[in-house]
Amino acid sequence: MELKRVVVTGLGALTPIGNNIQEYWDALISGKSGCGPITYFDTEKFKTKFACELKNFNAEDHFDRKEARKLDRFAQYALVSSDEAILDAGINLNEVDKFRVGVIWGAGIGGLETFQNEVINFAEGDGTPRFNPFFIPKMIADIAPGNISIKHGFMGPNYTTVSACASAANAMIDALNYIRLGHCDVIVTGGSEAAVTMAGMGGFNAMHALSTRNESPETASRPFDATRDGFVLGEGAGALILEEYEHAKKRGAKIYAEVVGGGMSSDAYHMTAPHPDGIGVERVMLNTLRDANMSPDEVDTINTHGTSTPLGDVAELKAIVKVFGEHAKDININSTKSMTGHLLGAAGAIEAIASILAMKYGIVPPTINHTTVDENIDPSLNLTLNKAQKRDIKVAMSNTFGFGGHNACVLFKKLDA
Repeated sequence: MELKRVVVTGLGALTPIGNNIQEYWDALISGKSGCGPITYFDTEKFKTKFACELKNFNAEDHFDRKEARKLDRFAQYALVSSDEAILDAGINLNEVDKFRVGVIWGAGIGGLETFQNEVINFAEGDGTPRFNPFFIPKMIADIAPGNISIKHGFMGPNYTTVSACASAANAMIDALNYIRLGHCDVIVTGGSEAAVTMAGMGGFNAMHALSTRNESPETASRPFDATRDGFVLGEGAGALILEEYEHAKKRGAKIYAEVVGGGMSSDAYHMTAPHPDGIGVERVMLNTLRDANMSPDEVDTINTHGTSTPLGDVAELKAIVKVFGEHAKDININSTKSMTGHLLGAAGAIEAIASILAMKYGIVPPTINHTTVDENIDPSLNLTLNKAQKRDIKVAMSNTFGFGGHNACVLFKKLDA
């Protein structure tokens, strides 16, 4: 069976550094930090008092008040970003075969704030189980794609992938394969997360996973820097319209890139720590290249998982050197998490979008906040430090890994490359 070709025809973003695609891209290439003091709750007793929150996002600018109350923030973000992507793709909703349009969405946690608030209200009550009737449908992770499909009448495959921070990348890979196999013409994919909550911050602090650089939050996310001390929690959403190539060409759609490969693997090592030698990461990149039928020497850029954790950054770069050999020093390697923080289940989506836009505009966004060389990192690697770099990009790779040892990788190619 000959596999169908799959392209990206629409993009949408809601991030800590921009509330739409253009704002997001402008902030990326200028090296803007999205981090600052938390405004959602009192952080006096928390170890970490900062995060990458969305700025100037008002739910009632997008939903009426009654509708907004029925949606957890992660679902609001999914709807807003997917609306932008659908509009960007120029899909005529009155003409498309909605039985062949699906929604496959990623979320690592789902409605954490809803769960937190309902449990607090119950605990502070008299023991009578008075819960909001929207508690469950607001909280469950699959409600985001459910709401997208309900809004637009999309009746193809509809579900959520949950693999911690690899969730959105897994969603994109599933979408790629559904279209490749001829089951769908179009799939809305991506991911969303809204874990900047008391439970989210407290839980990650208890794991010693978050940076505690409270004196300088804007520089706290510092991938590859010797002084990095943990990741910075972010929130938001990224949406991509994946479409069968002939279907897109027939309707005259603009095409950002071709999705040429996707791979997955497992570390099978530890609940939260990466394998120190990056074995699972090495395997996922090899699986992706094999899926795309491409050689390592064809890759121009890699947007790494690069969370700014002491173990993770080193393990990933070791794996890159193993996979790409001498060519590794010719690749522009970066981590856009230095600007957005870590969006957990949405990370794979917004970072894939960054890779696609880098290819479109010929500019690699920087890894900001780097001041001190880490002697455990190969000095010959180009980590695109502190300043964007121009480059003609034909092939771009995006890596995403999650607690539980989940590894996912997606490969994009210029259509004319």
